[in-house]
Amino acid sequence: MDHSDSNLPPKPRFVAYLPDLITQEDYLDSPKQQKLRVRIDITDEGVEILGDSMYAHLVEELLAQLGADEIERMLCG
Repeated sequence: MDHSDSNLPPKPRFVAYLPDLITQEDYLDSPKQQKLRVRIDITDEGVEILGDSMYAHLVEELLAQLGADEIERMLCG
C-alpha cells in the first residue's frame, strides 16, 4: 500500500459480496455508539483488513489512515 496523498480517501471498488461483521445487537445499540468491527487476516498475498460498520465513513477513515489506496465496497447490505 503506497498511499501518496493521505488526504485522499481510498478508491472504492464495488463487489457483490463481503462478509458481515456487524451483529443484530450492534444494530440495536446503534443510536448509543458508532461501532466499527474489524477482522485482520494474514494471507499469501499479504495482510487483509475487513471492516464493517453502519457508518461507512468510519471504515473508510480507518483504512485511509492505514494507507489503503483502494477498498472493496458493496452498494448496499
